Amino acid sequence: MRSPRRRVAAVGCLIALAATGCSGQDGPARAAPSATAAPGAPSAAGTSYAPYVSATEAAGTDTAGSPTTYNLAFVIAEGSDCTPRWNGTRALGDPAVASRVAALKEDGGRVRVSFGGASGKELAANCDSVSALAAAYGEALDAAGATLADFDIEGDDLSDSASVALRSRAIARLQEERDDLEVSFTLPVMPSGLDADGLALLASANDHGVRVATVNLMTMNYGPSYDGDMGGYALTAAKAAHRQLRKVFGTSDGEAWRGMALTSMIGVNDVAGETFTLADAAEVRAFAEEKGIAWVSMWSTARDRQCAADTDTAEAATDCSGVKQSSGAFAETFAG
Repeated sequence: MRSPRRRVAAVGCLIALAATGCSGQDGPARAAPSATAAPGAPSAAGTSYAPYVSATEAAGTDTAGSPTTYNLAFVIAEGSDCTPRWNGTRALGDPAVASRVAALKEDGGRVRVSFGGASGKELAANCDSVSALAAAYGEALDAAGATLADFDIEGDDLSDSASVALRSRAIARLQEERDDLEVSFTLPVMPSGLDADGLALLASANDHGVRVATVNLMTMNYGPSYDGDMGGYALTAAKAAHRQLRKVFGTSDGEAWRGMALTSMIGVNDVAGETFTLADAAEVRAFAEEKGIAWVSMWSTARDRQCAADTDTAEAATDCSGVKQSSGAFAETFAG
């Protein structure tokens, strides 16, 4: 997913699904928490709603739909250093960001720090050691007071095997230091499912003993040949990925669904011809509830409003959806 600054296979360990632990190349099996649900895992409340929000800029629609969790986008590096910054520009201790995070938590919501995104440098591309990278991730989590970490890996970062391996090792170390750290990977998907790079990333995480809570699928921006029913494409992609996750993590049907999340780009997407409507959102929500998917999300709360009359809606904007809607309508639909 885009940074707010821009306009525009092996048997695995999925702790949302099993409590038997996992083993990898870095050491003996480590038990997953036996009585701790994964973030956003279905409970009596069902599928939860956890949108992506800007870590630095508040939007009037942030709290629409009463999210259970907010995905703070994004922590990345600035330049070539290994220092984590909000959006690559703001220090982790920035008082304005701290105030924003506190406000998001006021009504009982949690925050999940999202590392990466489509723009800027993910820290694993810059940090030169496992210890330095783990420390950078930990510093950002501490700044937000979060025990939930999301790794949005796409573009060149997804195909960079060296940074993928370094990231896996650093996350595994961080989980050794923080027993309550719950990890999700946010990955691009096509209607045919996850690509080879996405599957290789999950295999790397497993090989290094990472306890994965959720695999979050970015059901968006498929390409110019996919200009039809975006809700239908999202469901097709989820079904294809479900089969892949069953194989990668060696789980049952139900367990694989519970270890999945779905994130849609609302309204006009970055690819011409792709428009995700409120009807599509209702379709995705109903499907997620039927299958017991952990959580649904959207990019992003700042876009959950109708554009001004003089706005060019041919291209995706950061501050409106490009479709006719009331403010917060997508959030209310995704929340169910």
